[in-house]
Amino acid sequence: MAGNRGIFGRVERGSMTTRPFKVLGIQQVAVGAADKSALRRLWVDTLGLTPHGNFKSEKENVDEDIVTMGSGPFTVEVDLMQPIDPEKKPRVDTPPLNHIGLWVDDIDAAVEWLADQGVRFTPGGVRPGAAGHRVCFIHPKGNESAPISGEGVLIELVEAPQDVREAFEKISRAARPA
Repeated sequence: MAGNRGIFGRVERGSMTTRPFKVLGIQQVAVGAADKSALRRLWVDTLGLTPHGNFKSEKENVDEDIVTMGSGPFTVEVDLMQPIDPEKKPRVDTPPLNHIGLWVDDIDAAVEWLADQGVRFTPGGVRPGAAGHRVCFIHPKGNESAPISGEGVLIELVEAPQDVREAFEKISRAARPA
């Protein structure tokens, strides 16, 4: 059900003012290439990001190096990805900006509320991600029943651990006018 379209063509489903979750910040940016060595040359050797780990999944057709910038709860990952088999899908190198990850404070509330708004998710639901956090993906393309999408960009919602939620809350309190 696509819902009724209001002004500006937005699907009117739920109340946009009662969002039961917060997007806290950027968790990761994932970039891909046929060969991740060129990505390492830029992100690690030239820009100086810190190697953090590696994740490999035959099912997801990905071999990725995880590099980081920042520190503590404000660390941001840059995932440098290449396909294990360039003939198979998914192709993590196409498009080169594979996806962007956003910290959310409550992934279950986010997914339920966003689905009610008409957001399309990829198959698989909420599940453990490569870094061990619970994740879910907003589809890059909408459809008739769920027209809101990443408009060409895959978006990963990542449930923030307690220390990240507390750090963002502390900054939020400090930024509020007295």
